[in-house]
Amino acid sequence: MNRSRDVSTTVGCGLAEEVVRNFGRVRLRVFGTSMVPGILPGDIISVQHAGPSEICPGEIVVYARDGRLIIHRVVESSGGGSESLLVTRGDRLFRNDAAVSSSELLGRVTSVQTPDGRSRREVRPAISASVWQQVLVYVLRTSDRATGLYLRLARRLPNLFSRGPACRA
Repeated sequence: MNRSRDVSTTVGCGLAEEVVRNFGRVRLRVFGTSMVPGILPGDIISVQHAGPSEICPGEIVVYARDGRLIIHRVVESSGGGSESLLVTRGDRLFRNDAAVSSSELLGRVTSVQTPDGRSRREVRPAISASVWQQVLVYVLRTSDRATGLYLRLARRLPNLFSRGPACRA
């Protein structure tokens, strides 16, 4: 990544962080693949401000770290009140992230919209995944090639695949 792109990303993330902290809501376009199959690159997410004590395991959150915004699922919470910490992980990743503090947390993802605007899904905590979803996530975690193929098919045939345990149609 070049320097001007790094600066643009940092400024854009800082602006989004400021908007959600001051106005309570923001909509963002997703660029990474760590939340595939539930959230695809190009999807537009709605984020609502929330504190760590309001977040439950299974919810998808957005937090700011090192000049970037990260969108991952909460796998564990600890502590209480303002001292709460959240442990997160991307659905497609094997390792947990470092604990998220209240100062880093921006809020929870409340909906996901496709780039063409034709499909909008409410997001709810993933309590359990079907066997098919578990197999799909395992394959996507272990193969970048399978992830690339999934992304191409999901964009061309959006109704063929359920978008993962994170979303309710």
